[in-house]
Amino acid sequence: GLPARPCAIAKQAAEQHASQLPFALTAAQQRTLNEVSSDLARERPMRRMLQGEVGSGKTAVALLASAQVVAAGAQVAWLVPTEVLAEQHFRNVSALAERLGLAPLLLAGKLRAGERRERIRRIEDGSANVIVGTHALLSESVTFRELSAVVVDEQHRFGVAQRLKLVDKAGVRAPHLLVMTATPIPRSLALVLYGDLEVSVIDALPPGRKPIITRRYARAARADAYRQLERALAAGGRAFVVCPTIRPGSKDQEEADDTGEAAAPTARGVEEVHAELSERWGADKVVKLHAQLDHDARTEALARFVAGSASVLVATTIVEVGVDVPEANLIVVEDAERFGLAQLHQLRGRVGRGERQSACLLVHADELTADAEQRL
Repeated sequence: GLPARPCAIAKQAAEQHASQLPFALTAAQQRTLNEVSSDLARERPMRRMLQGEVGSGKTAVALLASAQVVAAGAQVAWLVPTEVLAEQHFRNVSALAERLGLAPLLLAGKLRAGERRERIRRIEDGSANVIVGTHALLSESVTFRELSAVVVDEQHRFGVAQRLKLVDKAGVRAPHLLVMTATPIPRSLALVLYGDLEVSVIDALPPGRKPIITRRYARAARADAYRQLERALAAGGRAFVVCPTIRPGSKDQEEADDTGEAAAPTARGVEEVHAELSERWGADKVVKLHAQLDHDARTEALARFVAGSASVLVATTIVEVGVDVPEANLIVVEDAERFGLAQLHQLRGRVGRGERQSACLLVHADELTADAEQRL
């Protein structure tokens, strides 16, 4: 294959970058960063999967790797599965951009034609060097000045064809590729699924994290789960409630359907649960998030939950990847038997990101198939 652009970094510069983070890297982060860093310095294109429990700090490693590429005079693209997540990564990168010498740009969602042209121009002339976006980055109209590395978040959402399409955008060189995933894949299986990827594992959580308590409630005992939720709120916590659909009976694209479960017509939708909980705790305390809301409504709901003016967020699996609210310490998953194992794993990873003890409450049908029983 084509050679990559070697992006070496001096030890002092790397240490200088790391010292700009608002926290110290764990030993596990430092080890994986060293592996990524030495890959980036070579002509052989990096093909590395960065695997780590949700909250183990993959983003920080990717951020420092990006700074290394930018310091070498090149561009990095972060390819992200959803707009909500792209916006969040963009905020994270922007918060440290100045200190790390990054010029980030977001290419996702509905932009006015003029604004979109302007952003594409900044990608072309190289004035933007960390470009965060959804598959919009793959569109024909986007050309990079010097794309030398690609960070892909949540591999299971991107096909090989999409990865190759971005590789084409790097022109005469192959870009370095870093794939981040929170789904634990045994090394042996990773080699089968992504034969071309070497695996780095961040196997330690930052200090102060406590393991998440996971409990199950049959639907007949659903009220018990919500009493737990009420206690968590009374103690100043914040909670997610995740539903498989937007409305009962609607086959919207966010419905969990990778489990082979027959969908009972009684699945609870976001709209219904949002109404129920608003009545119980007050409309100002409960917000909702799903793909059919317009961009402003989604942004506002998320902002209120992040700020804490709303303490319950009722959502579809749109929150499955990347919504980062360290204060959230409880998640209720409605109709949990309808979600796949990787999804349940991701959803549980929304909590337990701060110092508080966190819990994940799975509400499920009174009768389960053997498969669903095992998953839960």
